[in-house]
Amino acid sequence: MFFIVFVVSKTRPPITWRILLESIFCSLFGATLNQYCYFFGLQNTTATIAVAVANTLPAVTFIVTALFRVEKLEIRTRVGQAKVIGTCVCVGGAMLLSFYHGRVIPVPESGVHLKLSEKAAAGGASILGPFLIIASGVAWAFWLMVQTKLSRRFPVPFTSTTMMCFFSSIQCVFVSLIINHSSAAWLPKSGIQIGAIFYAGIVPSAIGFCLMSWTTGKRGPLYVSVFSPLLLIIVAILSWALMNEKLYVGTLLGAVLIVVGLYTVLWGKSKEMEANRKAAKPAESQGLDHLELQMPKADADQSRAPNP
Repeated sequence: MFFIVFVVSKTRPPITWRILLESIFCSLFGATLNQYCYFFGLQNTTATIAVAVANTLPAVTFIVTALFRVEKLEIRTRVGQAKVIGTCVCVGGAMLLSFYHGRVIPVPESGVHLKLSEKAAAGGASILGPFLIIASGVAWAFWLMVQTKLSRRFPVPFTSTTMMCFFSSIQCVFVSLIINHSSAAWLPKSGIQIGAIFYAGIVPSAIGFCLMSWTTGKRGPLYVSVFSPLLLIIVAILSWALMNEKLYVGTLLGAVLIVVGLYTVLWGKSKEMEANRKAAKPAESQGLDHLELQMPKADADQSRAPNP
């Protein structure tokens, strides 16, 4: 990534103090706070519940952007009502998923089981886990809001991603030293931990942030989370197959409500974008109607000259 920064250094816009400060804020909310809250929440819940609660991101993003007046509320329109109702359904699904389990859904075992995942699957699920996942979504929403402005002002996703990862590395080291002073906590104890560290640094952080930064600058902060329900399905299947995770009625109902609310918010957002495009086309055509056709001065002089 640093090699790419040096390659595009001659063509990219200059890095000003404002861009540098926004990159620091992006690293703080998008990487540091987001990952710390998510991983601590993951320790106190299951992987399926964590991903299901993370699907409230569009609703949380709408609340944060509405409070800062980035998104329009428009409660009297169908678009505004869809976004508000979808947000309420998402939050309600997250609360149901957090406080109610119900009966176990009888699902047969997959026959494939990893012994390394027994400890993770046996980890206790508490109320603290989902709330920390929601806090991670709030930090993510702040990152999307700041990243949208940064991507439009500094449209170089490779450079901005490298800067964000660099600042986040410094912040994570500082926070980790405060939380745990033991040097043994910094050393990986198995090969799977080393592989997980490299995978998390390369795929979700480097490649993932770069792609999401580019998409956010093109389509806006809500569009990034359109495919998050697909992650819920994949994690639920892998948790059942590899970790022998049990599925509860409350988990299923909460996940369904979150997905329904998610797509309701995204439907409202898509209709809003479509209305904005339709409103922009007449304005552009009206501006073209006011343009006057002017002949070049040389051609105008030749047209006024008498014919021989």
